[in-house]
Amino acid sequence: MLKIQYNIALLALLAVSSCKTTAPPQQIVVTETPALLEIGNEKFSVEDYQDSYNKNKNASDSTRELTPEEYFNLYKDLKIKILHAKDEGKDTTQDYKEEITSYREQLAKNHLVDKSLVEKLSNEAYNRLKQEVRASHILIGVSEDASPADTLEAYRAAIALRGRLEEGSDFGDLAAKFSKDPVAARTRGDLGYFTAFQTLYPIETVAYTLPVGKVSQPVRTKAGYHLVKVMDRRSNRGMVRIAHIMVQQDTAGTAAQKESAKARIDEAYALLESGEDWDAVVESFSDDRQSRKNRGLLPMFGIGQMVPEIEEAAFALTKVNGYSKPVLTMYGWHIVRLAEKRSLEPYSVMAPSLRKKVVTDSRGKVLELANAKRLREKYKVQENADQWNAVAALADSTIKAGNWDYMRAVSTDWASVALFKIEEQSYDALGFLNYVKRKQQARTKDASPAIVFRKYYQDYLTESLADYEKEHLEETNAEFRSIMSEIKEGVLLSQVMEENVWGRSLTDSTGQKAFYDRNKERYNFPERALATVVSAKDTQTVNAIKRTLAQSPYKLERRLKEILFGANATEVENEQLDALTDVYIVMEKNPDYIVEIAGYRSADESEITSANRIRNVVKYLNGRNIPILRIIEKDYGSFRQAAEADRNRRVSFQFYSQARSDVEKVYNADKPDAVMIRDGYFTKENPLFTKFKWQTGEQTVTDNNMVFWTSVQKIEPSRAKTFAEARGSVINDYQKELEKQLINRLQEKFPVKVNAQELEKIKR
Repeated sequence: MLKIQYNIALLALLAVSSCKTTAPPQQIVVTETPALLEIGNEKFSVEDYQDSYNKNKNASDSTRELTPEEYFNLYKDLKIKILHAKDEGKDTTQDYKEEITSYREQLAKNHLVDKSLVEKLSNEAYNRLKQEVRASHILIGVSEDASPADTLEAYRAAIALRGRLEEGSDFGDLAAKFSKDPVAARTRGDLGYFTAFQTLYPIETVAYTLPVGKVSQPVRTKAGYHLVKVMDRRSNRGMVRIAHIMVQQDTAGTAAQKESAKARIDEAYALLESGEDWDAVVESFSDDRQSRKNRGLLPMFGIGQMVPEIEEAAFALTKVNGYSKPVLTMYGWHIVRLAEKRSLEPYSVMAPSLRKKVVTDSRGKVLELANAKRLREKYKVQENADQWNAVAALADSTIKAGNWDYMRAVSTDWASVALFKIEEQSYDALGFLNYVKRKQQARTKDASPAIVFRKYYQDYLTESLADYEKEHLEETNAEFRSIMSEIKEGVLLSQVMEENVWGRSLTDSTGQKAFYDRNKERYNFPERALATVVSAKDTQTVNAIKRTLAQSPYKLERRLKEILFGANATEVENEQLDALTDVYIVMEKNPDYIVEIAGYRSADESEITSANRIRNVVKYLNGRNIPILRIIEKDYGSFRQAAEADRNRRVSFQFYSQARSDVEKVYNADKPDAVMIRDGYFTKENPLFTKFKWQTGEQTVTDNNMVFWTSVQKIEPSRAKTFAEARGSVINDYQKELEKQLINRLQEKFPVKVNAQELEKIKR
């Protein structure tokens, strides 16, 4: 409907505003040159029209470009509606102001980011992602808030250690002895292989710029000074997805427990080697409950995202579905199977996610510092040193604990003390002191109160500059000013259309029916076939689908793990809840599903045992809001005895569905778009039906290595649509009539004059 088009256009304007260049703003202007258009007392120039045309000349319902003359009528109608909205005071209401403020907040974010620097950092990160670096480090700890003396002492200690390394001391020995990294004693400073975004940006930067074998100068981070040594560098190995079988082993377990775990994983490996199906071995042996539900599959991962042993085993596999020998990790024993391998994607694909990461990653500090510098250069800032000295005296040791309060010791009227000015706007000390109270948090023991307080001041000044820029964006940014003008007009237009067209067209059933009666000749069905169309890669699959569709509800080729009970047991226990939860999740996600719950018993169990098992499973599902109407109960008792005695005491699950789309989903679960099922009415021109003869009955054809089958129930001749059948089209057409009526009324209220000479200019 038209309403949707207006709203989508407004949202799209926000979405693309960060990356498009916008022409100067649309404004209602009075110029000395002849006006193109006069509406009431307002005049609109050729330039204003041209700006609007350049932005909106593509037709909303096609890719066709509107001619200047075609767009002129839309432009004229737009302006008269907006004038009407303003005349009624719609731009002064609280709701309007709140909506514009919300849009402004979203839009301003895109204009307060240094996009060129974000792009530079994104490109840098992508180039680094092409390589993996192995490095070691030694950390000399010192807080970022430490006093200058403590900071200097730590720096000198780092320089001294670097001197020993230059003289030939072993890096690992010194890391184990002196590094403040908590795991250094175990790792000897080894950070392993990593790539972009996997360590602090300053460490990452030096690791990617330093030659292999060299030791860096001290590198500062929040934690202190680091000495970094690059051990190796290699090409990025990409991303892998694996499935695994895991047998848990407690590192603190007994020797017997460890032997048992090793025996189980060896048994699983032997079964795989003998040709046993992977899924069956996962089901029987894996202790990883989460991945076991999905044939052992784990999410895609890259370097540094998985325990090293699994990582090495995964990247060593070269053939999809190939699997490793048992691998021991801190979690237990694993067999790793390769499911998928991907190389690094092109920058054009990765760019959006990289831009998000560089803003939130530790390199975001680079953006913050660059933005602070830009704001300082853009706006005139006058800082009052004397007033700062008076305020700085309030800092004491309580600020290290995060419970500082300026009201404890002083009674000065800080609201009257001007701390600094941005342009001509003054910022008082009270605002800063309240900012500190609001932002403060506990600091490290070696933090200096004076340093902490000064940092709060610098942050407050930077935030004040950012707020000042946001408040004055319309004055300094022509692109932002233009987009905000469009948004304001769009919101007013939406309100006018909702009140006079959209809302009425949807709720005025009498008006809809009257419009239909006046225009019945518009609404007709062509000749149509009521049919089902199926396509698949082969005839066997098509025939299987035909059998499934022959009886409703449709039996789905989808089962879940059955649950087993002990002898004479009927209650659902904790060990069976995982399987039942899976059933619930499937039913919850698929509202058209029906589940058949089949109960069994051993011959030596009482006759009601299987019925009680079914009853308790149904009770569980009912308790989780799966209605009884979506459950079929089948009590097979001691019939259909299984070869394995334990399985005679089971409850199994078979899914059905009322929707043919669910049949399609099941067939496409492993190979998307392998199967298509469509039913309903088809015209002769429908691309799916051009392959078949226009007649009732079943037909099968092969085209482009696909098998197509149809069953045509009947062919209906063309006929007029009833009001109910035509209602959707009627509402759209009724909206157009209401809009036309609105324009006619507004033209009486605001007389429209078109300058023919100026109009000729735009036609050229």
